[in-house]
Amino acid sequence: MSRKREHEAEKENSERWLLTYSDLITLLMIFFVVLYSMSKVDADKFQAVAESLNKALSGGVPAKMEMAASPSGPSLIQTGTPSATTTIPGKDKDPSKTTDADQAAANVSQGNTDAENLSIEAIKAKLDKFALDNGIQSKLISSMEERGLVVSIQETLLFGSGSADITDRAREILKSISTVLGSASNQIRVEGHTDNLPIQTAKFPSNWELSVIRSTNVVQILQSAGITPSRLSAAGYGEYRPIASNDTIAGQGRNRRIDLIILRSKYDVTEPTNQTPVSGSPAPVLTP
Repeated sequence: MSRKREHEAEKENSERWLLTYSDLITLLMIFFVVLYSMSKVDADKFQAVAESLNKALSGGVPAKMEMAASPSGPSLIQTGTPSATTTIPGKDKDPSKTTDADQAAANVSQGNTDAENLSIEAIKAKLDKFALDNGIQSKLISSMEERGLVVSIQETLLFGSGSADITDRAREILKSISTVLGSASNQIRVEGHTDNLPIQTAKFPSNWELSVIRSTNVVQILQSAGITPSRLSAAGYGEYRPIASNDTIAGQGRNRRIDLIILRSKYDVTEPTNQTPVSGSPAPVLTP
């Protein structure tokens, strides 16, 4: 009888590891369930965040951004019209399979670019001729850059030293320039620049104020001469965007300037859009 009890006790003790094993399996299952629940994406909230970010970065109406139906696939987000297969533009595309519509779109895009280049180059030619005819070619210099046409006007042609008041001659020059710029629809940014000599007066505590007021005064002249206000913007960079060394008087003179930038149309997406309220509806009010 005692031997039978010892045998049963020994058998019971030998199977006790099953309890520990089953507890371990249960804990692992709970662990993975928790991980899965933490990784699950709220589709509605994700869609709202994606649209907000896209609108803020593009500066316009947000494109529709859809979540993939399943976690499999090369990408979680697709911009534009969703398709069965997500592809990267220019990747794995057979050039021989280009459709007539694709070719037509490419031709239209190239045509628009060529037309804009001709328009900007025509503006540059007219301004260069105007500067030459008036003997100011060393003070009114135009150059082509990636962002567009940059018309650099030296300080001495527009303002007195340390002043933001536009001279009478400068007003006539700016009005003549505006007649040339009015032929295009591109955005125009007016940028004020100074040298690194400090200024501290009651009206201009620093070069920041001087450069900003100068650029806004030029904007007002261009607007009064007929340039649409929505095309204009003003910026002031103080002494921090020099184009020459401030170690020489000649370099300082080049840095004291007003730049008129006729932006290429591809940069329109970076400009704020017109958010004028619809007639009859109140304008939005921001509350703290």
